[in-house]
Amino acid sequence: MNPIYESLMNRKSTRVFENKTIEPNLKSHILEAAFQAPTAGAQMLYSIIDVTDSSIKEKLAVTCDNQSFIAKAPMVLIFLADCRRWLDTYKYAGLNPRLPGVGDLFLAIQDAVIAAQNAVVAAESFGIGSCYIGDILENAEIHKDLLNLDPYVVPISMLVFGYPTEQQKDRQKPARFDRKYLVHENQYKRLNEAEHKKMLIERAQNPTFEYNTYIEKFCTRKYMSDFSLEMSRSSELYIENFMTQNKKMR
Repeated sequence: MNPIYESLMNRKSTRVFENKTIEPNLKSHILEAAFQAPTAGAQMLYSIIDVTDSSIKEKLAVTCDNQSFIAKAPMVLIFLADCRRWLDTYKYAGLNPRLPGVGDLFLAIQDAVIAAQNAVVAAESFGIGSCYIGDILENAEIHKDLLNLDPYVVPISMLVFGYPTEQQKDRQKPARFDRKYLVHENQYKRLNEAEHKKMLIERAQNPTFEYNTYIEKFCTRKYMSDFSLEMSRSSELYIENFMTQNKKMR
C-alpha cells in the first residue's frame, strides 16, 4: 500500500506521550512541512507560536479545558490565522490598503488549518503522535494576553506532539461515518431521521447500540457542555475585536 495513504488511514490522536524529547531536526522537518502546505496566493496567511516555556504549557493545560497532557507534551504549536502581517506589508510599501474583512479571516483560517494538518502528516511519518486542541479558541481574554495576540490574529488550532506510548499505539482508532452520509453529489443533501439513525448505528458496529441514549449523552457531554458554550463565546469575541479594530482604524 502507498505509505502516505497508509499513514493517513492509521493516524489517530495521541494524548499520552513517552518521556522523550523530539529531536531538533525532526521538529524542523515538521515545521518545514507546515510551510509547504497549500496556501492562498502563496501568502501563508498564518503564524505559528512554538510554545517552549513550560509555564505557558501549564497555563494552556488549564485554560484549554483542564487537559493535563498538554503540559507534558514535548512539542506544542499554536496555529494562528494572521491578518496582520500582510496589512503591515502593504503599509510598509507606502500603500493605503483596505482593512481586513471577515472573508480575509476565513481565508487565513483555511491557510492555518491546512498548514497544521501538513505538520500532523509529517509528524506521523516520523512516528510522532499528535492531537488537535480546539479548546485554544476558549478563554479569549486570557489567551490574548498570554500569547500577545493582535486583534487581527486569531488562534485557530493548537497541536501537541510527542512519541506515543505503547498503550496509545495499540488503542483502537474511532470509526468514521460511511462515505454515503458525507459525500453529496453536486448539491448538499440534508439527511432525514432514518438516515441519521442508520449512520450512527452503522458506525457503532454494535447490535446493542441505542441511538437516543447515546445521542442524549453525547449532546450533554459535547454540544451543550460548558467548554462548547465558552468556545462560541470566545469565538464571537475574536470576531468582535476584529471588527472593532477596523472601526478604530477608519
